[in-house]
Amino acid sequence: MDHFFIAGTDTGVGKTVLSLLLMNYFYEKNYSPFYLKPFQTGCTDPFDTDSDARFIYSHIQQLRGKDPSESAVFCFKNPKAPWFAGRDMGKQVSLDPIIRIVKEKELLFNPVIVEGAGGVLVPLTDKLLVIDAVKSLGLKVILAARGSLGTINHTLLSIEAIQKRGVEVAGVVFMDKGELQTPEDLLLENMEAVKQFSGITVAGVIRNIRDFSNPGRDYIPVLDTLFHF
Repeated sequence: MDHFFIAGTDTGVGKTVLSLLLMNYFYEKNYSPFYLKPFQTGCTDPFDTDSDARFIYSHIQQLRGKDPSESAVFCFKNPKAPWFAGRDMGKQVSLDPIIRIVKEKELLFNPVIVEGAGGVLVPLTDKLLVIDAVKSLGLKVILAARGSLGTINHTLLSIEAIQKRGVEVAGVVFMDKGELQTPEDLLLENMEAVKQFSGITVAGVIRNIRDFSNPGRDYIPVLDTLFHF
């Protein structure tokens, strides 16, 4: 099994929920996945209410009671790009410890699921973007995209930016997580356009999930499309 970086077309698009579903999916398939959030802003530490690592650990049965700090590297308080949130605290993202942790976890777990922050061109430092971290880690990208109007442009631009740097996109998953669902015809047209103009696998749509501890099974056929189980 390859290892994956969960990127988004924007902030708040649903990367963490997709990461949670991927973790559940691989546990169900009898794999031993590991989740890592190497850089997050808007939280003070891995135990913060807004910590993505805490969210994952609290909603996945196999991880409950375990330490979410195992899955977090850099946590910056202010909710802004890591470059500026880190600068506010006199700190800076470094790829060296992230690369070391990922390589260590790849020897112990399968697959490693690494979740990004914001979109792929969000600055981590004054010299590094999120996509630079992806390339350094040697991971394939699963792109989380909004299901709603405007997503065609955002998704195709993200794919182009990823591929321009020689990084492989394993597939796109549309996250329609709002209370008001995107009309089915619009969703189908969005998926058709992205597949037509990118040639990338569009796995399908994951609708709003009300209970993250029991997300149901509707997402499984979507992820099966990505991994061909």
